[in-house]
Amino acid sequence: MTKLSDTQALILSAAAQRPEHIALPLPESLRGGAAAKVVGTMLAKGFLEEVDADTRKGEPIWRETGNGHGVTLVATEVGLAAIGIEPEDANPAPAGATDAPSAEAAPDTPAEPEAAPKARTLRTGTKQAKLIEMLRAEGGATIDEIVAALDWRPHTVRGALAGALKKKLGLTVTSEKIDGRGRVYTICD
Repeated sequence: MTKLSDTQALILSAAAQRPEHIALPLPESLRGGAAAKVVGTMLAKGFLEEVDADTRKGEPIWRETGNGHGVTLVATEVGLAAIGIEPEDANPAPAGATDAPSAEAAPDTPAEPEAAPKARTLRTGTKQAKLIEMLRAEGGATIDEIVAALDWRPHTVRGALAGALKKKLGLTVTSEKIDGRGRVYTICD
């Protein structure tokens, strides 16, 4: 099954429940450039498609084309399958929809599909590299030792452990309480 972000799953789930699988309105928390980026990615992956909006039916408009017509967003069979919904026999596109893609890209959306995210490479000589080196060393490091070595605040160290190392770099950081030393953090390879 395709890996979706929480926001993408939310948009597709809402679209699956709406008539004709219209993806609009987007979640309240998604505005401006962030909305354009998420929608652009979903269009590039084929989860959504732009179709002519039927304003007589009150269909929401994602953007206006140069000729005064509006376009709305509709979840595709690929998008619905990504959230585990089997495609229906009926056409999910609203009346008046065209199968031809729009010649004009949505505002603030990339014109070409986005490439897969690059694998993160570590730069040598950075504080993050020093932190990783300390955690991989024999015996690991405590928060106090890292604070002293990197001239960081304790909350910055905890944030780097949880955010940069665990979430962004995907490293496995473990901790163990050692008598006389306190909680010691290490990276398991």
